[in-house]
Amino acid sequence: MQRIAIVDPTESTRESLRTLLLGVDFVWLEAECARYEYFFDVIQGSTPDLAIVALDADKQRALQMIGQISVEYPRLPILTISHDHQALLQSLQRGAKYFLTHPVGLEDMLAALRRALGEAGAAETSGGGSGSLGRQPAASTLIAVLGSRGGVGTTSLTVNLAATLASDATNSVALIDLDLALGDADIALEVHGSENISIADLARNIERLDMNFLRRALVKHEDTGLAILRHPLEIGEIGLIHELHVERILNLLKVSYSHLILDLSKSLLAGDLMALRMADMIVLVAQLELSSLRNVVRLIHWMSSLPDENLAEKVRVVVNRVGAESVEEGISMKKAEEVIGKPIFWQIPNDAKAMIAARVAGAPLVRHNPKSRAQVAIAGLAQAVSGKPAAGPAGGDAKAKGGWLFGRRS
Repeated sequence: MQRIAIVDPTESTRESLRTLLLGVDFVWLEAECARYEYFFDVIQGSTPDLAIVALDADKQRALQMIGQISVEYPRLPILTISHDHQALLQSLQRGAKYFLTHPVGLEDMLAALRRALGEAGAAETSGGGSGSLGRQPAASTLIAVLGSRGGVGTTSLTVNLAATLASDATNSVALIDLDLALGDADIALEVHGSENISIADLARNIERLDMNFLRRALVKHEDTGLAILRHPLEIGEIGLIHELHVERILNLLKVSYSHLILDLSKSLLAGDLMALRMADMIVLVAQLELSSLRNVVRLIHWMSSLPDENLAEKVRVVVNRVGAESVEEGISMKKAEEVIGKPIFWQIPNDAKAMIAARVAGAPLVRHNPKSRAQVAIAGLAQAVSGKPAAGPAGGDAKAKGGWLFGRRS
């Protein structure tokens, strides 16, 4: 996904250009400007991978601006658009590298974008020069969290995992609530938003979705910096959201966030399946009891049966509330692994007191009770899903009980 900034003082042609770009799935419209004299400031603030300049509103001012940008940002590719072939030639002399003539069709735009962005990336790889253009955005990690049944603590784990990742200043994290009917990620944390925008509003405006609208839709937890995209505020809006909407929204969010944490529904709707397909890792939350483990087996079998998919290979089973199961169940971790045919990736101890207190306070454990047993385990899980070395169990409590209360099994 490459970032593009455009300038065109003429509203009608700017809107046409904007609509054209929003239909291209490998670019992100980072910024648009209606005044030539402000575009240099836009470039400074947004550091795009490509600048597109429509010349016809004021050719001389546009050409002067191109000359300034090409001096200050020599590695920034500039694509110009005009009816006037002479103006296009002059723009190339001032520093533009590519051009298109009006009217611009989709195929011509795609060819120009691929050439401009491809050559910029190749130039960056070969070294030399300064500036940020031609850079590849840092890879974003998508983690889908799916519960084996209701009541296993999926949302609590999802929210606290996302908040823990977000509390690391090197991460930028967004939590997307895809439990469209009954999600409550936004009330598990005390967050405030000036507007009641949800994923349903993004679906309504999917063809016009831009960075400003997307940012307004995300409510932020001020203490950790976690951004949250809420489920539809009205249940009747669920039908607005289709799998292609989910795909488009997640692809756009990947541009700005290092981690996307997806809280899925138990209904396995088309949007959930799209999220599973796009995920780098599927965290399947279970408890050590028969109905939960049976569903883990069913879900893995279902994922394995999907044609041309590798979903089952992405599954990491996390056992939640270890120690809370009744003695009568008598299911050990070893027995659970035998039943599901897969190793347990992580264990979270039962720590109901800390969890409930944090939820009542509307705060994540990482802030409310960072030394609680549950949070220590979740912090280890956050390290593990990020591919970083995770600490083993703290203290002697786990050893005293003859097994790991949290952390990965060795």
